[in-house]
Amino acid sequence: MSVWIAVGVTALGCYAVKLAGLLVPAGALERPLVRRLAALLPVALLAALTAQQTFADGQALVLDARAAGLGAAAVALLLRAPFLLVVAVAVAVTAGVRALGG
Repeated sequence: MSVWIAVGVTALGCYAVKLAGLLVPAGALERPLVRRLAALLPVALLAALTAQQTFADGQALVLDARAAGLGAAAVALLLRAPFLLVVAVAVAVTAGVRALGG
């Protein structure tokens, strides 16, 4: 039953955050600093999530096949490859390094 309590509390929390966002005055959202932060925040959060998923294993910092896949994806992005090709390259390199025992 505690799982359903957690689900209910999380749903209420999400609703409260959404309601708080709707209560912010429009004038506050039009400030240049707020607009700049709103544009940069998703990129920063995605970069942090990518780094955490790539280089962390529990409490330890690791350098394994995931790092090679991320590097290959970065090279593909620099070469202006389409997004699906970038993902395919990252998957192939990660699988290849893991198959080779890395």
